[in-house]
Amino acid sequence: MDWWILLEKGILILAVVTVSLVIAMYSTWAERKIAAVIQDRRGPNRAGPFGLLQPVADGLKLFMKEEIIPSASSKFLFITGPALAMITALMTSAVIPWGPTVHLFGRDINLQIADVNIGILFIFGVVSLGVYGIMIGGWASNNKFSLLAAIRGASQMVSYELPMGISIIALMFVTGSPRLSEMVSQQTNGLWNIVYQPLGFLIFFVCALAECNRTPFDLPEAENELNFGYHQEYSSMKLGFYLFAEYINMFISGVVMSTLYFGGYDIPFVNEADWGNAWWVGLLGFGALMAKALFFVFVFMWIRWTIPRFRYDQLMNLGWKGLIPLALLNMVITAVVVLLLNK
Repeated sequence: MDWWILLEKGILILAVVTVSLVIAMYSTWAERKIAAVIQDRRGPNRAGPFGLLQPVADGLKLFMKEEIIPSASSKFLFITGPALAMITALMTSAVIPWGPTVHLFGRDINLQIADVNIGILFIFGVVSLGVYGIMIGGWASNNKFSLLAAIRGASQMVSYELPMGISIIALMFVTGSPRLSEMVSQQTNGLWNIVYQPLGFLIFFVCALAECNRTPFDLPEAENELNFGYHQEYSSMKLGFYLFAEYINMFISGVVMSTLYFGGYDIPFVNEADWGNAWWVGLLGFGALMAKALFFVFVFMWIRWTIPRFRYDQLMNLGWKGLIPLALLNMVITAVVVLLLNK
């Protein structure tokens, strides 16, 4: 057994989890600052310089709050719901190439936890499990409003996974592989996939908003209708897990979109192959991926504080009557073009 590989992967897992949690924590600060700019307010400015310690204060508050479990709830499932939401949010990062292969300590180190042949299918499989985190939490609360919100959330996520999956099928027609490292490699040596699949990216982006329960698709958390939604009965860090999972999903969605359509760790207008595989090249590639992902996080927040919430019938009509036909049309056109080009 190569113990060095276990050590490398262990360090990489710890680094990815830490980065995801820190970004999720400070996304709450960024969201409030962006909302403040749009609404001509100050935002958090008391805890630390520019309010930078506000997420730390919020985290301590959640840890110190009294933990309440409703007496009529299923205790095991009540705890399993937020735990499952958090685990599935973090698991999607396992197959993402976070940077190019670097040469360090006399070894070539692959900055990807698991380079599997079905990388994008793994992501879809894990994302689909996130539905259970919402559904179990709402049902175990023994609260009708929570259950109604959980049903809304589950039906919404299942509905928008369909056009998202179809858009990825069209992308695989272009790349010829579901392997994420291969997709990034092709974009590094040629044009980014956004050039070949602009409609597919637009469909994927809209579906990512719905999968993350972000405005205008935040009906599972419509507090004016459902008293705070599927996590109404949660308190302390169990509530924190649900909130953190949403922000981690938003960050990972940005990373996945950057990887699939915008070259991943590829630095635009630069040929990184001329620089070799030194550690600082890997660091620059990781920085490029982070910049692209954080840009999408910013766009998610921008949309939240700009667009009003849809009605539920509008939400389902957009998914089933709008995005699914568009995704199917995009898939058929892509298949025909690829077939003609390969003749």
